Amino acid sequence: MKKLVIFDLDGTLLNTISDLGNACNYALRMMGYSEHALSTYNYMVGNGVRKLVERAVPDADEETIDKLLSIFREYYDEHCTDSTLPYPGIPELLKELTEKGVAIGVTSNKYEPAVKKIVTHFFPDIPFVALLGQVEERPPKPDPSIIFALLNESPCAKKNILYVGDSAVDMETARRACVTSAGVTWGFRPVSELRRAYAEHIVNKPSEILRLVDEL
Repeated sequence: MKKLVIFDLDGTLLNTISDLGNACNYALRMMGYSEHALSTYNYMVGNGVRKLVERAVPDADEETIDKLLSIFREYYDEHCTDSTLPYPGIPELLKELTEKGVAIGVTSNKYEPAVKKIVTHFFPDIPFVALLGQVEERPPKPDPSIIFALLNESPCAKKNILYVGDSAVDMETARRACVTSAGVTWGFRPVSELRRAYAEHIVNKPSEILRLVDEL
C-alpha cells in the first residue's frame, strides 16, 4: 500500500484552463496582442506561468514578457477561482485517501502563492502535508527538486509514494525522483503523451487511484 500520494494541480486535481487562458488573454489584450482560443492553452500550460506567457507571445523580448507576466499575475490572483472546478470524483478521492490514513501533497509549476490559494479554496477540509509551487530558488518540474522538498516536510520511502499527473512533465518528474507514476486521462494532455512519457500506470477516473494505492 502506498503511504503518500503526490498530485499535480492543473489538469489533475482541478480544471483550471479557462481561468489561466482568460488571465493570459487579458494580459495580451492589455499589451495590444491578439488573444488565443481557450482550447489552445491546453498545450501552453504545464511549465509555469512565465513559460505560458512566452508560448503565447513567442516573439516577445524579455522586457515585454516581464510586463505581460506582471499583468497576468495581478489578474489571475483575483480571478483564479472564477471558472476553475475540481474534476468529478476528485473531492471524494481526497476524502477517502485521508480517511485511509494516506498522506496527500501537491507539487505544481504554478507559482506557489496561487497554489496555496486555489487548493485551500477548493479543498479546505483536506489536511495536505504540503502545497508546493514554483519559487525562484527551486527549478520547475520535471526537475525533481520539488518532490524532494515535499519529502523534507513529509518524509516517506520512495517505494511508498505514488505521483499523479496529467502530462509528460509529470511523468518525467516522477521518473527522475524514482517514484511510481500514474497518468490521468481527464487532464489537459492526451493519453498518447502519457504513454510516450512512459507513465507506469494510466487511470481513467479518480477511483482507480484508490485501487493503485491499495495494490502497489
